[in-house]
Amino acid sequence: MEQRKNIFPKKHVKIDLWLVAILVLAAFLYGWNIWEAGSANSFYTSAIISMSESWKNFWYASFDPAGFITVDKPPVALWFMVIFVKIFGLHGWSIVISSVLFSLGSVFLIYKMVKPYFGALAARIAALLMTLTPIVVADARTNNMDATLVFFLLLACYVLQKAVSKHNIWLVGLAFALVGVSFNVKMLQAFMILPAMYVFYWIASKENWKRILWGSVVGTIALIVFTLSWPLAVDSVSKQNRPYIGSSSTNSVLNLAFGYNGTQRLLGQTTGTGGTFTGMGNSKKGTKTKAPNTKKLTNSNKQNKAGGKAPGMTKGTGKTGNNAGGGNSIFNVGTAGVTRLFQTALGQQISWYLPLALVGLIIAYLTAYDTKKKWWQLNRRQEQLIYWAGWLVPVAGFFSVASFFHPYYTIMLAPPIAVLAAVGISSFIESLNTVPSKKNYWLRGIMGVGIITNGALQAFFVWEYSVIAGIVVAVISVIMSIFIIFNYSKVKLFTAVGLLGLLWLPAFWSLTPTISAESAAIPTSGPSLLSGNGQSAGSIGDSSANTKLISYLKKHNGSKVKYLFATTDSNTAAPYIIKTKKAVMTIGGYNGTDNAITLKQFKKLVKKGEIKYFYISSHTNNNAIVRWVKKHGKKISASNYGGNSSSTTPSGMSKKGSRGPQQSAKGGPGGKKNMAKFQGKKPKKMGKMVKNKKNKKSNTAGKMSGGMGQQQSSVLYELD
Repeated sequence: MEQRKNIFPKKHVKIDLWLVAILVLAAFLYGWNIWEAGSANSFYTSAIISMSESWKNFWYASFDPAGFITVDKPPVALWFMVIFVKIFGLHGWSIVISSVLFSLGSVFLIYKMVKPYFGALAARIAALLMTLTPIVVADARTNNMDATLVFFLLLACYVLQKAVSKHNIWLVGLAFALVGVSFNVKMLQAFMILPAMYVFYWIASKENWKRILWGSVVGTIALIVFTLSWPLAVDSVSKQNRPYIGSSSTNSVLNLAFGYNGTQRLLGQTTGTGGTFTGMGNSKKGTKTKAPNTKKLTNSNKQNKAGGKAPGMTKGTGKTGNNAGGGNSIFNVGTAGVTRLFQTALGQQISWYLPLALVGLIIAYLTAYDTKKKWWQLNRRQEQLIYWAGWLVPVAGFFSVASFFHPYYTIMLAPPIAVLAAVGISSFIESLNTVPSKKNYWLRGIMGVGIITNGALQAFFVWEYSVIAGIVVAVISVIMSIFIIFNYSKVKLFTAVGLLGLLWLPAFWSLTPTISAESAAIPTSGPSLLSGNGQSAGSIGDSSANTKLISYLKKHNGSKVKYLFATTDSNTAAPYIIKTKKAVMTIGGYNGTDNAITLKQFKKLVKKGEIKYFYISSHTNNNAIVRWVKKHGKKISASNYGGNSSSTTPSGMSKKGSRGPQQSAKGGPGGKKNMAKFQGKKPKKMGKMVKNKKNKKSNTAGKMSGGMGQQQSSVLYELD
């Protein structure tokens, strides 16, 4: 009897256990302790709460429940966060879980993109390096948009790879459409990879130029449609029927995209009314500057007297590049120029494998080069190398010269750095058996120089914390490089040891956000987190809400009142929205400088009874509305609503993650015991890494309770 053939043959799926182990490691680093995330970035947490209350707020990314003003970013990343909050409720972990999952997805996509062209070894190393990039860990643990952005960009690049291999024009359209989606995650930052995508499509497609041109047209149309669909939909709505677009100067999403989130990032931040973040200058010399208005990035007077050099400051000068705030500061991005990514301000977050990536690009390209072909006749590996280099170069160039960005934005560099370093190592190992001995000698020399250079850079990064750690990594790098160059018989072993020698320090840095339960508005990594000071860098908007003030307002606000109170900036309002789920009007948006409402409009709302109280905080600008409030409002005695405050953390959210002033008084995790470490005492735990040989004074960055400034007197006014 003839045996029937199975028309649905079983497809054997091989599971790479190394990849599984790497993903488990990533899940631990990204997800452990997220249940203590608190309100994370409370600016966006307020929006998540507001967006979860109505479809209108959901669509516009409204900052407040009343839908008065939006946040300063598009809504796509926030949509995912809102979905998880709606499913699981409002918790510290539920507002950041989407970032954790997208970060895991990024590690997996890197593996999938590298393996078909460079093999399993390269894919595993790339996934591991991505996992152990410190700023990737820090970003994965917050409700900022960057982890989501990187995932969608990697997905776009992966789909384009498939489009080229399958000769599918519609997949080309999908790839560029995903970049359009990425634009609606974080606007123009997504477009930095477009040159790489266009170049790769043209050089890698094995079709005639007419079909390639048609594919480019399809991709560009998809890019335009998915980029502009949400902005044009919002801008086409009457301004009276939608929220004000926060941080824009003309109440327009396109203005926000090309202004505040566009050219101003490169040339220098200007606020909605023309103010400038002077701390984000593009000076050639490092200068210590101030943030706008009263939003200073310094410690309190008492802390400053005890304070000393913070991580990332220029040695011997007490300056922080061209920005104030010390190491781990929200404005500490180093001095603009070709060396910026190698300075401690940014380098300690992203550049641990950068020299190895640059050397890896050279080695991988040389080993892939076919002498039988013309130099312009590229093979698959060379095309892929150009793809990743096309991502690395424009992004690195931007961060080298840009005037306004935060250190955690550099997560954009993590994928190409991880991939190029990995393919360089794997290509070098492959070459030991395939490349002639004479050429192999040159490759061993290049690899040796790369390891030495990378080791020296890592030693520079850790020197201010631990001289011993710096010496150890430098010595390991030199010894392994010498063996690689001169001992041919065991080159693979020495290369492996050399790579491990370059992994332990960034691995430790990556572990610090996990151990310290870091989930901050300005995510960062480093030993300072273990001593408490690093957490202060993420306290924007994480100030405490005054419960007595809330009780007073609930008691005295009338039935017609729409807003709990009005104030100037989102950082003052956010804790109260999180605590009460009620609307708070921020007349000036995030920075307090937007022209979101005129005095005439404001007076009309007061007359209608929708606003009864105005809260003038320490961050308030003296604009027309504030002057009118001071002149016509009735000042309420502070004794009526008290001066003590409690955590903004709502029910179900851990207090530890919020890092408000109450924690700062205790010196962060560990309380006074850890604060003592910053006041001249050597740490006894967490190893010598936390120790800074030259740090005889405090190593704390500015504690920024209640936004970006020091807590000063605040005044409540009743409006008639």
